[in-house]
Amino acid sequence: MPAIHEIATLTSKGQVTVPKSVRQLLGLDTSGKIAFDVRDGEVVVSCVDTLHEDPAIGAFLGLLEADIRGGRNLTTLPGDLARTMLANAKHSVNLDEDIDGEVAI
Repeated sequence: MPAIHEIATLTSKGQVTVPKSVRQLLGLDTSGKIAFDVRDGEVVVSCVDTLHEDPAIGAFLGLLEADIRGGRNLTTLPGDLARTMLANAKHSVNLDEDIDGEVAI
């Protein structure tokens, strides 16, 4: 990784803009997460890979995992649903497209 030395200014609100060259090097985009680690008086900035940072999704996935591990609340998918899911795997889906047939929720 190439060495970069950039200077950024701290605002009155304690905010700093990560310089463009640093964002590009780290592959950071809007809403990207970075971590600040202080080591021997120096600040080390690094990328943070975040998965499922939404607490509601995290809680749901935790419940789902517990059910799967405990063998609870599990049923097989209906055959037609499983076939449709497999047929659409790796295909783009238009979420705005009208749904054919009846839908039960």
